[in-house]
Amino acid sequence: MMAPPFVNPTKLPSEPGPSDPLARPGKSRRRCPSPTASLASRSALFAKRAGATLFWTSNLAVWIALSWPMERLTSQAFAAEPDGMIASPEPDWPQWRGPRRDAISSETGLLPSWPTEGPRLLWKTDGLGRGWSSPIVVGERIYITGDVGDDLVIFALDLDGNLQWRMTNGSSWTGAYPGARATCAYSEGRIYHLNAHGRAACLDATTGEELWAVDVLERFGSRNITWAISECLLVDGPRLIVTPCGEKALMAALDKKTGATAWTTEPLPKDRASYCSPVLFRHAGRRIVAGCSSAHGFGVDADTGLRLWTVPLENRYGVNVTPPVYADGKIFYVTAYTPALQFALEAAGEGIEPKQTWSNGLDTVTGGAVLVGGRLYAAGYSKPKWWFAFDWSTGQTLAEQKGLTTGAAVYADGRLYCLAEDGNVALLRPTATALEIAGSFRLVPKTQRDAWAHPVVFRGRLYLRYHETLWCFDVRAR
Repeated sequence: MMAPPFVNPTKLPSEPGPSDPLARPGKSRRRCPSPTASLASRSALFAKRAGATLFWTSNLAVWIALSWPMERLTSQAFAAEPDGMIASPEPDWPQWRGPRRDAISSETGLLPSWPTEGPRLLWKTDGLGRGWSSPIVVGERIYITGDVGDDLVIFALDLDGNLQWRMTNGSSWTGAYPGARATCAYSEGRIYHLNAHGRAACLDATTGEELWAVDVLERFGSRNITWAISECLLVDGPRLIVTPCGEKALMAALDKKTGATAWTTEPLPKDRASYCSPVLFRHAGRRIVAGCSSAHGFGVDADTGLRLWTVPLENRYGVNVTPPVYADGKIFYVTAYTPALQFALEAAGEGIEPKQTWSNGLDTVTGGAVLVGGRLYAAGYSKPKWWFAFDWSTGQTLAEQKGLTTGAAVYADGRLYCLAEDGNVALLRPTATALEIAGSFRLVPKTQRDAWAHPVVFRGRLYLRYHETLWCFDVRAR
């Protein structure tokens, strides 16, 4: 560490003298002619010394800031911040499942119930290609992806659903369940997206021009999976988080401006990539990214990539889709055909030791879970295949709604906006003992039980996607 290029303030002379910048040249020190003058002189001298000390102290602080490694600065800066999900600094709905990736919208003043035919349709746009990605909304633009012919296409629409530009990000997915997977992320005027083959691309949000692209699977010694890479990229400050689960890295951070590798996480040798998208949160003064591989749930230090913990999370298909849920020093993992698990995160040296707190029979795949006010809302996947409210502290069932099959939800203004995989849309009102249906309608006449795109509620509008079409509904109270 280099020494600061200025005088140490602790070495300032205690009395004015020839080397003292506060001394007047050519004048010897003499006693003041009166007590009043003496007091004024001493006060002025004290003020000058205080100003000099502040100057040197401020410069010392700047030098320390410039000299310390960024990882230490980041951890120090966030040490006093409260635990919880870390929101994107970008405005609006800039990534999958919203600002904190927790499927919670801050919208208020929404309809408490719906008419029989559902909320008023503002517009719909067709021709978006096959896929399950959700829209993001930033400023006056909507960004969404779809597979069109041989290409993965990123579309930019205005707020009336009109096309502004379109750009490809590599090839479409033509294997099992063809269609686009991942949702875009927005950061500082750029769009980031990972296609089904592991191609991460950065585009100019205004024009659609591609600025850089990286084959994540090739770079980190990984390979594609049965139903294709589906990760929705996470932007963390200057970095872009990817989860290749390859021979060279379990997780990695890329420089979001260039695509260069910033850090990597030690691999899990027997694990492959899965279908999960990571979440970012603060725990015990540490910033953490948590995600899933094909056989484990894990957490890594967001600033260094150090792997902090792993827990077994395995089913016979190696399909982990639902993102982890964090709150109150605990993390929740759920997957298909396997009991859901909650763990308390406890310090253990440089790492974290997860200690199981409860387990229950919930299994979830594409729909995710939403935690609000100590209640965890989610739908089962295999059986039972309906909606639940659980106590976050105990895992006990608080309410059930059997009239709606499994799907995805977003929470806004005291309600759950649910898109079920069969194409039904419902507004659920949670009470102490029930999940009441406050309105429902059918989005499309028939599906292949594959309406898997997550709903978006933003600026009084409900956005729903099923393959080629994006619908926009007005859900504001009148």
